[in-house]
Amino acid sequence: MRRFLLMLLLAAGSASVAFCQLPSWMPDPTQPQDYTLHRSSSRESTGGNADYRTVTPGQELTILDTDGPGMISHIWFTLSDREPFFLKRVVLRMYWDGEESPSVETPIGDFFGLGTGEVITWQSALLTVSHDNAMNSYFPMPFARHARVTITNEGKESLGSLYWNIDYRTYPHPLAKDTLYFHAQYRQAQPNHGWTGQWYENGDPIVNYRRNPDGKDNYVWMEAQGRGQFIGVTMSVLQNQDGWWGEGDDMFFIDDETKPTFIGTGSEDYFLGAWDFGGMGYSLPLNGAPLVGRETAGSRWSVYRFHLDSPIPFRKSFKATIEHGHANHRSDTFSSVAYWYQAEPHAAFPPLPDVSDRIPTLQFVGGPGNSKGEYSPESLTPR
Repeated sequence: MRRFLLMLLLAAGSASVAFCQLPSWMPDPTQPQDYTLHRSSSRESTGGNADYRTVTPGQELTILDTDGPGMISHIWFTLSDREPFFLKRVVLRMYWDGEESPSVETPIGDFFGLGTGEVITWQSALLTVSHDNAMNSYFPMPFARHARVTITNEGKESLGSLYWNIDYRTYPHPLAKDTLYFHAQYRQAQPNHGWTGQWYENGDPIVNYRRNPDGKDNYVWMEAQGRGQFIGVTMSVLQNQDGWWGEGDDMFFIDDETKPTFIGTGSEDYFLGAWDFGGMGYSLPLNGAPLVGRETAGSRWSVYRFHLDSPIPFRKSFKATIEHGHANHRSDTFSSVAYWYQAEPHAAFPPLPDVSDRIPTLQFVGGPGNSKGEYSPESLTPR
């Protein structure tokens, strides 16, 4: 059976048999495969040991350019740069079947859940980041005719060491007729603009009595037109105000609905955590909070959730959002990457914010803990 791997579990001198379900895109290793595996890498073509590339300011480097039918099955990156927040300055783009508008467009750090600009160790079923700056993606990325992946350095200094391996398959047969294509979209709000700065804690009556039944002014993770399915989001937060940033509810709008199709109960609840994530970071296969800060202005957080258990399907349109504070009363800074699959063509993405606007910077927006001199910009420099 394609989706199952037989595993022998030995315990206490006796044998037992159990089945472990594999993701559907992972081939059954007990069965012959009909694809040919290829690799694009940063290796030195002469066979030397300088297996990296330098990307100068403003340069776009194509790191994969191949014909299909095929599928990218794994991507590995590591990179280093002296420029602060270089993970926000280097942009990853992917194009399927000769399209002019990319299906993936995001700062490379944000694609791997590193929206604060610093390397945070975490692992999930689809993305991993290790302490040695190695970043891995296991999203399946099919293409019928062609795939192109590029890296662009939008910083002011050269990216001195870019390493990559991209493993991809080519098939002797066309893709299935209804195959959906991988998409990833970056969004940010620096800051989200709350409707008031005159509050002292999240539980103030002025906040609690506010209602937001239609998602007005929510932070938007992504919007899409056409047929597809949403599979998850990574999000990072820079607090501009004291207190718990996660009093907001997730709201999803499916197939041209003007009211949310369903609404959650709080930010940590959507990311499948509880009680402000319990004060420490963690990562699990489908959800986690790799970076957990203090509930004070200047703190940074990173969270994620993947809907591999039940991707959220849409037939006409889709909009994924979350409140910033209860009924959008808070003014923290969010950045995110949403991941989904859909039939092409896709709607054009919003313009990628200018590189200078992507750097997380404390905003003076009022509210508790938000006045000049209460925190130091140096505390935001990534480790």
